[in-house]
Amino acid sequence: MTDENPFAPPTPRAAVPSANEPRTPAAGSAPAPGSGAAPATGPEDQGPRPVAAQEQATEQLPQRPGEQPTAQLPASGFLTTVAAPSLAGTGAGDPHGPHSSQHPAPHGTDPHASPHATSPHATSTRRGRLGARAVSAVVLLGLLAGAGGGVAAFALLDSQDSARPADAALPEPASGATQVQRPEGSVAAIAAAALPSVVSIEVRAQQGVATGSGMILKADGYILTNNHVVAEAASGADVTVTFSDGHEQPAELVGATPDYDLAVIRVDERGLEPLVLGDSDEVVVGDSVLAVGSPLGLEATVTTGIVSALHRPVKAGEAAEAAFIDAIQTDAAINPGNSGGPLVNSAGEVIGINSAIAQGPGTAAATGNIGLGFAIPSNQARHTAEQLIETGTATFPIIGVLLDPSYQGEGVQVSKEPQQGTPAVTPDGPADRAGLEPGDVILSIDGRPVSVADELIVAIRAKAPGDPVTLQVRSDGDEREVRVVLEERASGQ
Repeated sequence: MTDENPFAPPTPRAAVPSANEPRTPAAGSAPAPGSGAAPATGPEDQGPRPVAAQEQATEQLPQRPGEQPTAQLPASGFLTTVAAPSLAGTGAGDPHGPHSSQHPAPHGTDPHASPHATSPHATSTRRGRLGARAVSAVVLLGLLAGAGGGVAAFALLDSQDSARPADAALPEPASGATQVQRPEGSVAAIAAAALPSVVSIEVRAQQGVATGSGMILKADGYILTNNHVVAEAASGADVTVTFSDGHEQPAELVGATPDYDLAVIRVDERGLEPLVLGDSDEVVVGDSVLAVGSPLGLEATVTTGIVSALHRPVKAGEAAEAAFIDAIQTDAAINPGNSGGPLVNSAGEVIGINSAIAQGPGTAAATGNIGLGFAIPSNQARHTAEQLIETGTATFPIIGVLLDPSYQGEGVQVSKEPQQGTPAVTPDGPADRAGLEPGDVILSIDGRPVSVADELIVAIRAKAPGDPVTLQVRSDGDEREVRVVLEERASGQ
């Protein structure tokens, strides 16, 4: 695995404030097939903060009260599952991924036709799909069939209800009893505030239909989700967004990065209510959280839990386009279809984007929640979303070395030999200028021990290009500290 492409000239870096976001690879994850070394690329917690290239009206992502704007943005502009040593996407979204929830559509037929009417606010033709009501009906039929037959049970209930005498009617609730107010800060109140800003996303490709979730990022139609949810949009697949009131809008892809598994899409609509991206650096283990999204197509679903751990190195997705996440771990129920939906704290702020779930050993596909879900920290999501809106692409930091995936021992080792013509240490790269050499063993980064290549990559990508990091390095039995200033690489290079 390569940390960077030594043959590509480094991308010019703008001096901008940094925001750190880590990502967690599962222990034991293997390098990409056919590669002789693991890349020590840094995660793209923040590339250089995007700087507007042209003069135009700008607006910023919604800020928390009293918070200073982080960057200006142009006004125009499945879950991955993680096997107990490996991770995979939680989206019901990637038609190509083994964990996607697809529904191939027969020719001439829309298998997901929905009978319910379109909201009067809809500005586009409502597209048929298997919505929450249809899924609920299927589930109900299945339960009744297990109890002796679905159709017969429905018929029996109807006949009993029609024969009930008038005086057997149950008492009605008192007037206004359904208008109970929930206290501020309660789960119900937080959910009520968040749900209108969470959407369901459907992607129709030749391979079938994939679904996922997203959150409204800006009032003028920008929506944040996972790359693996809308990956087929880059090949021309149709993307449809369904809002909380039921109306639908077609969406276009603004930009995406597989390196951080994030994407921004946009609908032609104004006056939307965005969610606020909170400060994920303030999150601590034990914080209460809500996961909001459309698991298994069940729209507007809310589950609760706590932050179970921080800085979990998660490597999710296929080897060729694996995302490295310094993830927030949660026990809130997350299932296929939750991908791209927000993880919300008790203040109603988004502190993560739900992206991956763990799977037990021996399972090859996403079978559902087992209490181990992973979210991309909001600080990383904010920085990457700003880049995607500004330029359509994102960057990530690198140190410029190849890592040896066969190394066994403490820390991770820089390859001793070139791999497929690529030098172990990029000439005049960050590591080379700092004095790292082939065969050196990296024991920690900024005091955080690393034992596998993915941990180092995730820790680096949680930084921003231009950030300095301190590596504890062992060379020929001697240990020393090395200060490395990270460089920038564009996604896809």
